[in-house]
Amino acid sequence: MYRYDEFDDRFVRERVAQFRDQVDRRLNGDMTEEAFRPLRLMNGLYLQLHAYMLRVAVPYGTLSSRQMRQLAFIADRYDRGYGHFTTRQNIQFNWPELTDVPDILEHLADVEMHAIQTSGNCIRNVTADQWSGVADDEIEDPRPYAELVRQWSSLHPEFSFLPRKFKIAVTGAPNDRAAVAFHDIGLRIKRNDDGEVGFEVLAGGGQGRTPMVAVTVRDWLAKDELLPYLEAIMRVYNLHGRRDNKYKARIKILVHELGADEFRRQVEAEYERIDAPALLPPETELARIAGYFAAPHYDALPNTDATLERLRKADASFAAWADINVAKHRVPGYAIVNISLKPIGGIPGDATSDQMRAVADLAKRFSLDEIRVTHEQNLVLPHVRKQDLHELWQALKTSGLATANIGLVTDIIACPGLDYCQLATARSIPIAQEISERFGSAERQRVIGDLKIKISGCINACGHHHAGHIGILGLEKRGVESYQITLGGSGDETASIGEIIGPGFAADAVVDAVETIVDTYLDLRQDDETFLEAYRRLGTAPFKEAVYATH
Repeated sequence: MYRYDEFDDRFVRERVAQFRDQVDRRLNGDMTEEAFRPLRLMNGLYLQLHAYMLRVAVPYGTLSSRQMRQLAFIADRYDRGYGHFTTRQNIQFNWPELTDVPDILEHLADVEMHAIQTSGNCIRNVTADQWSGVADDEIEDPRPYAELVRQWSSLHPEFSFLPRKFKIAVTGAPNDRAAVAFHDIGLRIKRNDDGEVGFEVLAGGGQGRTPMVAVTVRDWLAKDELLPYLEAIMRVYNLHGRRDNKYKARIKILVHELGADEFRRQVEAEYERIDAPALLPPETELARIAGYFAAPHYDALPNTDATLERLRKADASFAAWADINVAKHRVPGYAIVNISLKPIGGIPGDATSDQMRAVADLAKRFSLDEIRVTHEQNLVLPHVRKQDLHELWQALKTSGLATANIGLVTDIIACPGLDYCQLATARSIPIAQEISERFGSAERQRVIGDLKIKISGCINACGHHHAGHIGILGLEKRGVESYQITLGGSGDETASIGEIIGPGFAADAVVDAVETIVDTYLDLRQDDETFLEAYRRLGTAPFKEAVYATH
């Protein structure tokens, strides 16, 4: 796990001191809200519907138990006893007082955390596969490169005031768990025909009012070319990106309007002009960063455990949890444990301070002191010995964290919606809760299988509804909430944008519509088809016919 060096510590502490002075000037009337707004956004502070909201960066989703305990402390002392984990692997506190925010940032700095570049027109928190470094299918751990990009982009003078916010994601496996095709820049670690490891570079992905899947800009890029090539992309974007219309300011619009071929040509031409040696970090720096992500010490263990198998046979609830929430680890005798933050009827992504402390304790005890935040609003313990799985499961049950639904119909992504966000046009949370309760039966979820439902409370798509197998977009229609349904979206390596099936549904009808869609899938699927596979075979027609015939 990356640790701050002297520069990092000084940089963050100086920013806290600067912001403390800015808050004081705002509170005593020496600074207007108009002048204060860009300064608070640079420090992750939003003014939401009811209160301020502070978004804390969790770079590439990696936390230590010490950091998680500090988040629990902040939740108790400065918020209402909980935090909300987001689709950018961050955490948000929804109720801080402005007077307390500098103190919160100071507490974050004490554990090597901050809120810098979690908002504003800059390069945001760099995200990665939540199973980085432990996934069985991984080519190479993407986190050192995510950290390199984080350091390169922090306070970069050319990228501090971009035309619009900018998001980068990195994955190290062919099975994409980081949704790289829906990012402004996506990086896929891959091998070329000679077996060398490098990157496929994508650009121009995004959601919101104009959803687009990124295009491949360079099919294979050598590792040592990464920063200068990213610099070339950013320069082309900075040169042409619209600053007169925020709805056309994202790089996806530029790629679309220039065309993929012309955009590639301009990036390659800019790359040729760059003095690459001046941008390349020395090998010692790359080695230093990579060293922080070296594999921890694993015990030499057999890959199967007789006691574990006996417990699985004796306890059906434990076996179901292990089948659904536990993934294969690259090291024999170990497992990846996914912790659902989606209890039946709960608020997706929320965790209480007590739950945060429980996860911190369990990470220390069972996972070599490491926790991951996923872009699907769950948590991961990445280094669990198989022989400890049953004991860990029992401890998770005690804290209400043993819901066995990862990847199933109740593992719903939802933004805060109109309950919190001033940009929202409809509520997301109550719809997610009602769907969760409707499909709460463990047996019913198992029969349905892999199904991703994603809900956004406005066109900005913070709930990633465009990438949902079933996507739900909440809108306001003549003063009433209306929910538009899309089908067939996907954020994986087969990325696709969901297709709108027709007119929206009222709040009291949308869950029935979702149930009709699911029932139609169960009636029409062949063999063991997943929902997405069935939809891609059948198209929209049978689902649309069923929904509008009954609703």
